[in-house]
Amino acid sequence: MLRLDSDVQYIKGVGPRRASLLTSRGIRTVEDLLLHIPKAYQDRANFVPLSSLNVGQDAAVHARVYRSRVIQTRTRGKILDVILTDNSSFVHAKWFHGAYLQTRDFNAGRELVLYGRVDFDRYESKFVFFNPEFELLDDADASASLDIGRVVPIYEEISGITSRQMRRITAAALADLAKDIPDPLPDDIQRSQGFPDLRVCLERVHFPAPEDNLEQLNQRRSPYHRRMIFEEFFLLELIYALRRGQSRTLQGVRFETRDRIRERVKSILPFHPTAAQKRVLKEIVDDLKAAYPMIRLMQGDVGSGKTIVAFEAVVIAIENGYQAAVMAPTEILAEQHFINAKRILGPLNYRIGVMRRGIKKAEKLQLLDQIAAGEIDVVIGTHALIEEHTKFKNLGLVVVDEQHRFGVVQRLQLMAKGDNPNTLVMTATPIPRTLAMTLYGDLDLSVIDEMPPGRSPIRTIHAVDRDAERIYRAIRGELDQGRQAYVVYPVIEESEKVDLKSATEGFKKLSEAFKRRRVALLHGRLKSEEKEATMAAFAAGKIDILVSTTVIEVGVDVANATVMLIEHAERFGLAQLHQLRGRVGRGAHQSLCILMTPFRLNDVARQRIQAMVSTTDGFRLAEVDLQLRGPGEMAGTRQSGMPEFRIANLMLDGDLLSLAQREAQRWAERSDERERLIEALSARTRFVTVG
Repeated sequence: MLRLDSDVQYIKGVGPRRASLLTSRGIRTVEDLLLHIPKAYQDRANFVPLSSLNVGQDAAVHARVYRSRVIQTRTRGKILDVILTDNSSFVHAKWFHGAYLQTRDFNAGRELVLYGRVDFDRYESKFVFFNPEFELLDDADASASLDIGRVVPIYEEISGITSRQMRRITAAALADLAKDIPDPLPDDIQRSQGFPDLRVCLERVHFPAPEDNLEQLNQRRSPYHRRMIFEEFFLLELIYALRRGQSRTLQGVRFETRDRIRERVKSILPFHPTAAQKRVLKEIVDDLKAAYPMIRLMQGDVGSGKTIVAFEAVVIAIENGYQAAVMAPTEILAEQHFINAKRILGPLNYRIGVMRRGIKKAEKLQLLDQIAAGEIDVVIGTHALIEEHTKFKNLGLVVVDEQHRFGVVQRLQLMAKGDNPNTLVMTATPIPRTLAMTLYGDLDLSVIDEMPPGRSPIRTIHAVDRDAERIYRAIRGELDQGRQAYVVYPVIEESEKVDLKSATEGFKKLSEAFKRRRVALLHGRLKSEEKEATMAAFAAGKIDILVSTTVIEVGVDVANATVMLIEHAERFGLAQLHQLRGRVGRGAHQSLCILMTPFRLNDVARQRIQAMVSTTDGFRLAEVDLQLRGPGEMAGTRQSGMPEFRIANLMLDGDLLSLAQREAQRWAERSDERERLIEALSARTRFVTVG
C-alpha cells in the first residue's frame, strides 16, 4: 500500500525514469502527485455526433480516422489534415505547424477522442477543428474507460508525460493508496463547512462522478476543490496564528503613554491627523502598552502620512528611555528619513544618527560607539543596521520601511539587536488584503486608507514620443508659475543592447531644451553626499528640473514639485509607476503625471498605462497588478518568503482565505487541539517551508 509520503517511483507505471521526470517538476511523493490536479475537465460521456455540430460550439467527439494527409503550404509550413467520421457525418481536423504529428499515427480506422471549438472552413465548405486537443485510443488498452464515457481530467503535460499517461499514473496511485490517510482538517470544521473528507476529495477531484457539476469542476469551485483550497490556506494561516500566539508569550518592551508623552507626540504633528492616522496610532499604542512585543504592519497609499505615524511611535519609545532604529532599503530613502527625522524630531532635541555608505572609518567607528553607549536616540540606515558590529544599548522600537524589499530574515536580524523590541513594518506599496494576509500573515495589519486634506488629485495622461514638444511646453508652463518637475528614466547610461533613453542622455537633452532653467541629475551611482546635496537643493527650490532614475521612487517629499514625466513608462511595473507618481501632488497645487511611451505597446504594457490613467487609488492598482503579474512575481516570492500554492489562487479564493484565517486563529487558541494540529503540520511538510 502507498502512503502520501511514499516516493512517486513506487507507483505502478512510473519507475525510476518517469520518477526523475516528475521530480524535475517538484512531484516527488504520492501527495505531490495527487495535489497536481487537472487543469480542466472534458465531458466525454456525452459525445456530440458529427452530424449535430454547430459553428462556435465547444464539443467532444468520438470518431475514427477516415483519411489523413500532410499539406505543404507555399511558405514551406506543413498542415496535418485528418478527416474523421462516426458514420453520421464527416469533419476535418487540422493542425498547423504539425510536423511533429505523424500521419502513421492517424491510420484509417484508428479511433480517437477530439475536443475543441467547431469552425467552418470556407475554402472547403466543411466543418473543421483547428488545432484541437486529441487523444488516440487503443482498443487493446483495458483502461480505456479513463479516456471515454465519463468526465475526463486533462493534465498539463510534464516533461513528455502526456495527459493520458498522467491519468493512468494518478489512477494507479489512488488504487494503491492506504484507506486511512491522515486528514489534517479538524472534524468540526469539516462538519460545519460541509467539506468532504480528504480521501473523497482526492478521488473525485481527479476522477469526478457522473453527478458532479462540470462547470464547477472547471472553475475549481466543486466541493472537492473548495475543501482542498481551504485546507491549503488553513494550514498556512495556522502557522501564522501559532507564530502570533508564540510571540504573545514573549516578554516584550512595555511602553507607557503618560500625559507628558502624549503632549510630546502632539508637538511633532505638522497638521491635524486624519481619522485613519488616529485609528492606526491607537492600534500601535495599544500594542506598545502590551506585555508582549508589537509586530505590526502599517500599510498605506503614497502620501497617506505613514511617516509621521511612525515618528509618533519613535517619540513614545524615546520618551520611555529606549532607542529606535529605522531601516530603509536604499541609501536615498535612508537619507530622506534622516532629513525628515531632523525636521520633525528636531524640536525635541533628540540625538539622531545615520549609518550611510561611504562615511569615513573614524566617523563610522565613533557612531558605532555612540549607538552602543546609548548616546544616539534614533538610528537610521540601510542593511548596515543588521551588521554584526552594530550594537544597541537599549533598542525598544524597530521600524522597517518598504518591508517587501527585505527578506523576513533581515527583519528578524534587526529585531535580534534588542530584547524582543517592538517592531513596526511599513510599506507605501499598496498590497491587496488577500496578498497581505499571506505575505505578512505573522503580522497584525493596520491600514491608513485616507489621504490628508488639502491635496489636489493628480491628473495622469499618456503621451507618445512624438508628443515631446507639446509635453515640454506644458512643463515650461508649470515652471513659469514657480513650480518644479521630475523627469525619470529607467536606466542611467545608454546601452547598445537596449533601446532606452538614459538619464545621462536625457539630462543633456533637457539641459538643451530648458537652457534658462536649472537642471540637475540624480542617480544611484552618486556618492551619498552628492545625492543628499542634490535632493536638498531641489527641496529648497534651487533646481527646476530633477532628472533621475528610480532612486526617487519612495521617500522624496517636495510639495512644490507638480510635474512627473516618466520616460519609457512601459518599462516600469504598476507599483513603480504609482510610487513615482506619488512624488508629486504633495501640496495644494494641481499636479500632472505624464507617462511617455513609444507608439506601439504590447497588451500588458497597454493595460498598465490604462490603469494608471484611470485611477489614482493604489489599492485598485494593486488588484490590477495582481491580475496582470500574479501574486508570486508581484510580491517577489524569493525574497519575501511567500509560499507557492498548489491549488489555491489568491486572486480568486479570497473568501476561503478569510474563512481559513478566522478558523486558524480560533483553533490556535484551543490548547486541547494545539498539539494535534502541530503534528498535522509536521506531516504536511510542504507548508512548513514558509520563511
